[in-house]
Formats: sequence, structure tokens, C-alpha cells
Amino acid sequence: MTESSAGSLGQFLRAHRGRVTPGEAGLPAVGARRVVGLRREEVAVLAGVSVDYYTRLEQGREKTPSSQVVDALCRTLRLEPDARDHLFRLARLSPSVNRTDEVVSPELAEMMAAFPHAAAYVTNAAFRILAANPTATALVAPVWHNGNILANMFLDPEAKDYYLNWDEVSRAAISALRLADGFVPPHPEVSALVSWLHRDSQTFRGLWDDHKVAGLTMTRKSIHHPDVGLLELNYQTFDVRSSPGQQLTVATAAAGSPSADALALLGTLDATRRTVG
Repeated sequence: MTESSAGSLGQFLRAHRGRVTPGEAGLPAVGARRVVGLRREEVAVLAGVSVDYYTRLEQGREKTPSSQVVDALCRTLRLEPDARDHLFRLARLSPSVNRTDEVVSPELAEMMAAFPHAAAYVTNAAFRILAANPTATALVAPVWHNGNILANMFLDPEAKDYYLNWDEVSRAAISALRLADGFVPPHPEVSALVSWLHRDSQTFRGLWDDHKVAGLTMTRKSIHHPDVGLLELNYQTFDVRSSPGQQLTVATAAAGSPSADALALLGTLDATRRTVG
């Protein structure tokens, strides 16, 4: 369920206000507090705006804060870089993105094919896989049958058997999807995915409504693959600068480890299946 920009801005501010303690903000903790985190009045004072103005921001009645106000709120709420960028987008203070995220360049496809000992794949803004090398194709096959790996993560009960550290992986995925949902103009596939999962998955709703946001960088996944058993993998994700909205993900295992052997075997299995087929 996506919200209007103003509604998203207010919900984001409320969620992050609740994560900052008075001590972290340099305020004395005096007496009992009825709210978790900072009060509206405290955020307003720290950001240098009136209480009424900040209240209107949270309630969605103020839709056009200045960049100076948003910058002050980022400092007050101690936002990390991705969350800061997201807040600027929610305030409509970031440029639009011209996407070409459905076509994977031949050069990028060729580079992925040159990774025989790694699983490499390209996704669009909604984390739908657009292209994958043979090892990645075999790696994600058990969780690709819904057409979208992220959707499968929340709608297929067997996903928790595949991702042994499901809690960690799912939180990282939701945080990255929240970041993708804030880009201007909105990506229709992202909006549709959020609406679908918000409707059909209670777990997704709980994580989504937490409003944490961060792009994918390095993620560690423990996977139980039905063909090769346990895989301990490091996932590194990169933005494809030439195609805004696309991301390249490369999964690797420690050299000489059982996981490295299993990952290499997956590439061989995929090649064998293609030959037989």
C-alpha cells in the first residue's frame, strides 16, 4: 500500500523521531516520558522550526518544506546517508530519474558471463531479475517461481528453508525496496509490488511500516540449496550508472571453502540442464 508523498513524509518523520533518544539528541532526560524517542516539540526546537510547522509536516498538511528545513531534520533525526536521500525525495527536493531499466547492455551481460566462480545477476528497481549468468540462474531457481525473488521471500513458506538467515535478509530487502519506492517519478512496478505484498503478507506489512531505509551494499546470506546443500555467500550490490534503476548483484564464497565448491557445482549443473534440455 503506497502512500501520497506528503503522507509518506509524515510517516517517515514519525518513525524516525521514535528512534532518537533524548540523550542522543543532547537533551536531558527529565521525568517520565509518554512517548518513545523525541517529542514533536523537541524535534522542532532542534531543527529550528516552529512546533506548529513541524506538526503540519507530520500530519501531511505541509507538503513543500525547504531544503534547509529538510537538512536540519536529517541532522536532528541522525539519518544515515540513504535515509537522508530518501527524506529529500519524499520532500520533492530531488531530481527526477530517467530510467532505462528493462534492457541489460551487452557489455554488462558479457561481464557477468566472465564470472565463472560467482553468481551475478541484474535486477530492475522492483528487484525483478532481468539477466543472470548460469551460476546465478541455478542459485536462485528454487526462489524464482513467482517471477520476483522478493515476492517469493514473503509469500512462499519454503523461503525460510532456503534463506537460513531469513530475518536478516528480509529486513535488508525491505529497507532497499523502501529506498526504491521513493524515487521520482514512482516506478509503477515498485508501487504494484509494495501494494501486493502489503495486502498479502502480514510480515511484510510489519517490516514496511517500520520505515527503515537503506540501499543494498554488502549482505551475507546463508542458503540451503536443494541441489548442493549449505552455501555461505557474500552479496555485493552495485548501481548500474549507465542504466538508472538497474542493480548488479554478485554473490561469492570464500576461496577454497565448501561453499565455493558448491557454487562452482551450481554453474556446472545449470550448463548440464541446458544441454539436456
